[in-house]
Amino acid sequence: MKKIFLLLLAFSGYILYGQQNDYPIHTVDFTQVKLTDNFWLPRIETNRTVTIPASFERCESTGRVKNFVMAAKKQGKFCTTFPFDDTDIYKTIEGASFSLAVHPDAKLQAYIDSLIAIVGKAQEPDGYLYTARTINPSEPHAWAGKERWERERELSHELYNAGHLYEAAAAHFLATKKRNLLDIALKNADLVCSVFGPDKKHVAPGHEIVEMGLVKLYRITGKKEYLATAKFFIEERGRYKGYDSTSKDSWKSGAYWQDNIPVVDQEEAEGHAVRAGYLYAAVADVAALTGDDSLIHAIDKIWTNVVEKKMYVQGSVGAIGDGERYGNNYELPNATAYNETCAAIALVYWNYRMFLLHGDAKYMDILEKSLYNGLISGVGLDGKSFFYTNAMQIKNSFQFPQMEATRSGWFECSCCPTNLARLIPSIPGYMYAQKDDNLYINLFINSNVDLNIRNKAVQIVQQNNYPWDGALVFNINPKTATAFNLLVRIPGWAQNKAIPSSLYQFQNTSAEKPVIKVNGVVVDYTITNGYAAINRTWKKNDKIEVNLPMEVRRVTANENLKEDMGKIALQRGPLMYCAEWPDNNGKTSNIIIPANATFTTEFKPNLLNGVTILKTEVPAVIINGSENISTVKQSFTAIPYYSWANRGKGEMMVWFPTQIKDIDLLAK
Repeated sequence: MKKIFLLLLAFSGYILYGQQNDYPIHTVDFTQVKLTDNFWLPRIETNRTVTIPASFERCESTGRVKNFVMAAKKQGKFCTTFPFDDTDIYKTIEGASFSLAVHPDAKLQAYIDSLIAIVGKAQEPDGYLYTARTINPSEPHAWAGKERWERERELSHELYNAGHLYEAAAAHFLATKKRNLLDIALKNADLVCSVFGPDKKHVAPGHEIVEMGLVKLYRITGKKEYLATAKFFIEERGRYKGYDSTSKDSWKSGAYWQDNIPVVDQEEAEGHAVRAGYLYAAVADVAALTGDDSLIHAIDKIWTNVVEKKMYVQGSVGAIGDGERYGNNYELPNATAYNETCAAIALVYWNYRMFLLHGDAKYMDILEKSLYNGLISGVGLDGKSFFYTNAMQIKNSFQFPQMEATRSGWFECSCCPTNLARLIPSIPGYMYAQKDDNLYINLFINSNVDLNIRNKAVQIVQQNNYPWDGALVFNINPKTATAFNLLVRIPGWAQNKAIPSSLYQFQNTSAEKPVIKVNGVVVDYTITNGYAAINRTWKKNDKIEVNLPMEVRRVTANENLKEDMGKIALQRGPLMYCAEWPDNNGKTSNIIIPANATFTTEFKPNLLNGVTILKTEVPAVIINGSENISTVKQSFTAIPYYSWANRGKGEMMVWFPTQIKDIDLLAK
């Protein structure tokens, strides 16, 4: 095995010496950021102490670990449901490795090493690693096909498993400097590169992520074959002739797998939303590392399509349960909204890479919307109960089978819980980024970070109570006086933009502009690409204050979203709000929010681990007896969308009518 190529060790922004192309903007690694806040730090700690241990325990109790043990012995019967169940171990190892990087834990590290030993024994001599076949090659999983890779284009998930292995191996190596999992991954990657390529086997992976994983291995090793194979997999899409291009069925046309037309010709987000998000993130990686502008142009167009026509108001994507997929333009039903948690995670990965490519705050606006709303809604406050789908409304009168009104401990297909386990520890890595002497501040979380700008040490200390309060303080402490350009993101919601498109708008715009002070003095600023730039020579104890006005906003939808016409949603700061049954007389589907309703806010430290609620008085429709329908005034409380379904099962609503237009009549 070749020695690891010289590299600058950093988790998200590790850069190879001699590398010619890369993202123009580089991440400040999450290990450099020390959180002190009351919003994200407790969640990361819960992930460390509850979610990750529970995920490992469930991998043991459900037979996921046993599959590897049987594969090593080549005897037994695959004992879980899906051939991609291997990845739940990989994803949990990845999350645990991120946790180890900032919170050393000898017991956890020893347990991970024991799992890695089990994984290594299951690997075949040539590097192949896929328990659904190795346990009994003569009778592999029904989705796997008789031969290796035979059904990769469709259902086998052999390369999907490989991709999550690579992601876990990269995280584990960078956290521990140990090669035990990395060597397993490199052996598998070498096999993959020997099998697939322009003059070898042609296939577009059925479930993308191997492309992202190969890029991470390329960054660590400098082995060009890994990057070349990632690019090959992207360019192979749209080449297969076995699909029916005239079919409107996404499976038959290949759109379900983003395989109906070449990536460079795609203009619309189609098919399975998680696969799509992983593909678009990988396209950004490969475009940055190869300088391929045609790929950048493609994902620019696809991004615009998503944000203009295919995103829910709380930052979720993937509207259609049939295929866990994107629907047609403006097809965003509320009653049957699917909104898989994994799709929100993929959206975060993709949008951060778009920011690294373009340096525009609109990508961080989408990342923030998804992160604070449609993503963390997927995990309960207890850290061990989850949503696979994230509903837009729950009515007692009727509920579609796929709509989850209560959280589950795990799922038969448990991709979302383990995906959350790996995403949450890395959140501090989305806060800061650098380009030359430009320092971007993207997320607002109480913390301190130590970094270098032009080879000079600088510490930034954030003090705020975000997302509950818009008063932000940044203490700038360079070791010596240092000139650099500080770029503070001014969120779109603070500039009267609900989203960077016309899909949603604020009905009540604000005349109040964000105020910025430097050392107590109000300064003029201009906003470029969503950032307020403050360029000066910074000295120790310099202080920036940014006040983002946090008014309660009424959100309205584009006229093409027919279900949302005549309705409003509620937003304050980055948070979308919903009404839930415990706060509103046991129902929410009967609530009307008229145009003259005025809201007050109150922070409730003992409610849902501490939340700011919205309060007003509203009319509610009441049915008295079998024939009498009337409205009564009642108090109304809205809670952050992410916090619903932590107090039992009942109604929940995001969109509220502003007047009575019709009433559901139900026979009991």
